[in-house]
Amino acid sequence: MTTSATSQIAETAPPVRSTRRWLALTVLALAQFLVVLDASIVNIALPVLGQQLGLDTAALAWVITAYVLPFGGLLLLGGRLADRYGHRRLFLIGVAGFVAASALAGLSVSGGMLLGARAVQGASAALLAPAALALLTQLFRVSADRTKALGIWGGVAGIGSAAGVLLGGVLTGAFGWQSVFFVNVPIGLIVLAAIPLLITRDPASVPSRLDVPGAATITGALVAVVGALSALQQLGLTHPLTLGLLLTAVVLGAAFVLIERRTTDPLVPLSVFRNRNLTTGNLVMLLVGAAMVALFFALSVFMQAVLGYDALTAGLTQLPLAGALVVVAGLAPGLVGRFGVKGTLLGSLVILAAGLVWLAMAPADAVYVVDILGPSLLIGVGLGGAFVTATQLSVDGVDGGETGLAGGLVNTSQQIGGALGLAVLASVAAARTEVLRAAGAPLGDALTGGFSWLFLGAAALTVAAGVVAAFATGHPALRD
Repeated sequence: MTTSATSQIAETAPPVRSTRRWLALTVLALAQFLVVLDASIVNIALPVLGQQLGLDTAALAWVITAYVLPFGGLLLLGGRLADRYGHRRLFLIGVAGFVAASALAGLSVSGGMLLGARAVQGASAALLAPAALALLTQLFRVSADRTKALGIWGGVAGIGSAAGVLLGGVLTGAFGWQSVFFVNVPIGLIVLAAIPLLITRDPASVPSRLDVPGAATITGALVAVVGALSALQQLGLTHPLTLGLLLTAVVLGAAFVLIERRTTDPLVPLSVFRNRNLTTGNLVMLLVGAAMVALFFALSVFMQAVLGYDALTAGLTQLPLAGALVVVAGLAPGLVGRFGVKGTLLGSLVILAAGLVWLAMAPADAVYVVDILGPSLLIGVGLGGAFVTATQLSVDGVDGGETGLAGGLVNTSQQIGGALGLAVLASVAAARTEVLRAAGAPLGDALTGGFSWLFLGAAALTVAAGVVAAFATGHPALRD
């Protein structure tokens, strides 16, 4: 090979971002764990928190919503900012904001102070989450290694979702509600110290104009969607606030599409959706995220309100599910190598749907080992395979300059899906419970009947995800 040819390859080859990429992945996954954990760890602390800060039930709901709204609404913007101004830079800014906001939340002496801190937490999470996934794709460019890395990523996300109830109960009981926020601080500081030592600086890039109109309309549309879904759960579909937010989301969404079609430097190039695997992966993540968030919510309430478990015991009962998820996420590379991404995804969705249907059969006097453990293990297996492969499809074939956008898209799909699933399926469960109560059923039986419908609804969403997954092209292309 000639010297000039060698020089040309060196100039065009993507830079090596780390010589210790698996350790770097561990630190990135630690930050992702905090982001996922913070969406659920607060739930157990809400009653104590509300009593000490004087927050009523409606205000307590905003402790969750204040985090979810900016997180879901700013993810696409966060991903695009990371593409334009540097993935490592935006990741570190996001982590720093998250740590500072967590400390502020733990120090809160009023409801307003806490809600403000939660909003900053959500906005910071929207910066770091897509940037972290983009860094993962840059660290692991060969398909086999990337699948292994995404297996770890999916396992961490699953652990964060399942561990929230357990850790929230332990920390609140032992150290008070403030500890569910303070726990983020030392872990975040470790991430801030380690990443500059493990990942190189962002390569120089040509500055480009930020699509401000596109950013404003899509952010407003996503915030309106999440807000409408939260209002739907609390106020119902026909409430003026719910309808107003839905209309706002539609109008802003349409305006965003028109802007992106006409601008020369769009925030989200609509051509990215011509990538069939990316589109399929995001739709699957939307549906599976809807099923998962509703599932974890219902399991926690069912264990405590129907079976009489305390918060700690309810959290411990989810450990087998989380364990199965982690094991399968770790085995995902081998499964993908044997069955392909599409085959592994379809098989995972079938197992997940079967576990949800089985769980829907649990009676009001369910015995954990007999009625809950088996379906929990199937659900963990299905979620582990589905999350890894859906994420892999979502970043398949994406150019290096759009990896942050891809990370923002898949995280947005998961967040919007989660809000959608919780709002719709929780409403279905509540309606079914009211019907059974009106028919004279005891409270425990009525609640169980409502949760049964919720689990069946989650299974239906999973089946729909399987139908969508059938349109994937197959195994993502290998990368050098």
